[in-house]
Amino acid sequence: MSYIKERVAYLKGLAEGLNISESSSEGKLLKAILEVMDDIAVSIEDLEESVDEISEQVDEMDEDLSYLSKELFDDEDCCDEDVHEVECPYCNEVFELDTCDLDEDSDEIECPNCKKKIEINWDCECDCDECNEDEKN
Repeated sequence: MSYIKERVAYLKGLAEGLNISESSSEGKLLKAILEVMDDIAVSIEDLEESVDEISEQVDEMDEDLSYLSKELFDDEDCCDEDVHEVECPYCNEVFELDTCDLDEDSDEIECPNCKKKIEINWDCECDCDECNEDEKN
């Protein structure tokens, strides 16, 4: 039983113990207020149970998503150092380029500042399998 429901039950018992007459206007009002409070307490208890269930489901989904993410992305063939600084030859703006976001079929990128196309030539110095395979080909 929730704390609010216990409090409402206490107030109902207190009202009964005080022998408040339901024939008076005040007694009718007090009884109606206590009934509404009891309905609210029941609704709150139901909501708390629903939130607990949803929280458990979200936790399970988070665990599943973490597992899937690890399975899918931990074995990526990208180098550890995926982000490189590039200087635009047109506007001299320096920006970061994530190599994993590049289109493998294109050797061009667009400068985020001046929007001109920049040709990219990669000379990778890492020891990852993907780069070593490219060098052999």
